[in-house]
Amino acid sequence: MQNDFRLTSYNNIWFGYFDRFEQAGFTTACSCRLHGESDVVPGTLNMALHVGDNPQKVLRNRQKFAAAIGVKPERFTTCAQVHGSNVQVVTEERIGSGAESFSDTIPETDALITNLADVPLLLFYADCVPVLLADPKTGVIGLAHAGWRGTAAQIAKKTVAAMQETFGVQPENLLAAIGPSIGDCCYEVDDVVRIQMQEYASCFTEKCNGKYWLDLWQVNRQQLMEAGVALSNISTAGVCTNHNPELFCSYRYENGKTGRMGVCLCRKE
Repeated sequence: MQNDFRLTSYNNIWFGYFDRFEQAGFTTACSCRLHGESDVVPGTLNMALHVGDNPQKVLRNRQKFAAAIGVKPERFTTCAQVHGSNVQVVTEERIGSGAESFSDTIPETDALITNLADVPLLLFYADCVPVLLADPKTGVIGLAHAGWRGTAAQIAKKTVAAMQETFGVQPENLLAAIGPSIGDCCYEVDDVVRIQMQEYASCFTEKCNGKYWLDLWQVNRQQLMEAGVALSNISTAGVCTNHNPELFCSYRYENGKTGRMGVCLCRKE
């Protein structure tokens, strides 16, 4: 397991990236909330069009983010996340889905995969776990949104399987990363969640109030390893969004009134 997550900024737009991916020819970027425009939380870099924000402000935020990380905003390819485990392939025809309007985003999907270069996959988070996947040998990439429901449905494992079945990726060649998200220091859940993840009982720590701390990072690491990804190829940012609300959007910390950070993954041309 690696910790190669770094924070940087360009033109006052802050984001985190994974150095191993960058060295292998992939752009990774986990946006911070600083220095943007928003009607939901003024002054924040909300990246999502589905949270009731001013669409023009969101698009300006995306343009600033794209300029900072070196991708084309009109090629952002997004999906309408539903906390499920549906994985969709991004073909040439789908490039730019959801880039400028929520109406043409890829529906009811929580993971995207593609073998195309210069296609910045973009998903949205505010405590849920971003899972990034890239194969340096084939250039195939995958990006998943793993909240507790998606994690219970094994979306990380299903994304690896889809990359393998669709593009012939060998899991042992994959680089994987777990981005900023709520940590086991802050993620309290009840028996409803625990029952749905009984096979990962070791990732729950019982509290004195009858609830549990859940380590979603570890569950997703285990699922990636079950899918054939080597532990030495898995990077974990180790940054809890609930503990760092000055930098990242946190649904729990802000009681639901928040924007979304964007996580982008793209194979460079």
